Amino acid sequence: MQVTRVRIYPVKSLGGLDVRSARVEPWGLAADRRWAVVDEHGAKVTARERNVMLSLQAEPLADGGVLLGGATSDPLRVDVPGGGDPIEVQVTRQGTALPAGDEADEWLSSRIGQQVRLVWQPDPTVRTVKADHGGQEGDRMSLADAGPLLLTTEASLAALNAWTDEGAPELDMLRFRPNVVVDGDEPFAEDDWGFVTLGEVRFRVAAGCDRCMMTGIDPVTLQRGLEPIRTLSKYRRRDGKTWFGVLLVPQDEGEVAVGDAATVG
Repeated sequence: MQVTRVRIYPVKSLGGLDVRSARVEPWGLAADRRWAVVDEHGAKVTARERNVMLSLQAEPLADGGVLLGGATSDPLRVDVPGGGDPIEVQVTRQGTALPAGDEADEWLSSRIGQQVRLVWQPDPTVRTVKADHGGQEGDRMSLADAGPLLLTTEASLAALNAWTDEGAPELDMLRFRPNVVVDGDEPFAEDDWGFVTLGEVRFRVAAGCDRCMMTGIDPVTLQRGLEPIRTLSKYRRRDGKTWFGVLLVPQDEGEVAVGDAATVG
């Protein structure tokens, strides 16, 4: 097997972008989900509630900042907060974050359609991986939902598309928001992996990834539908949830790149 895609999502729940390679840090890929959007009370705001967020993107900058943009939006550079008081945020196991400032807040609020704030995670070592997501002592993560990285496979997506009703639109991998995609010929073999090495970086497969209705949002049209949850519920349902992809915890630091070998064991 080999790595066929590497993606990062600099701002949680905004659109992601493909990269040729990314540095692997203990808490995930560099520049992946260190920023998040919260409401006036500090509660997270995601594309589950605001589909339009998927049409906005954030390009990582060398100094840790981001360039916010979109197909019909003038870009805005946002620097890493250099000071100011942390604010309370309700992002699981992340008690405080640093506010990006009024200009970023206004830019996002006008496009999302509600008053929001952009915040930055200054210290990714404080957020733990939950035990029910396979977390062990010392595991840390960015502002991603469940684990430091999400891996999916082309073989599993092909099987899912084969299961869907005839005439249904083909599902794109973007719906599942992976960090790493690998090829392979055995659908859902990743369920049974214990460890996987991508290039020279070893990862522990912490747990499967249970999927929510956000996967039902078409990342291009932003329209909601019943797939893939309807089909996953028929073939990939256990413990009252539907499953696609696996959560990875880095065991080393290094770099992962498109074309790297993917070795299980």
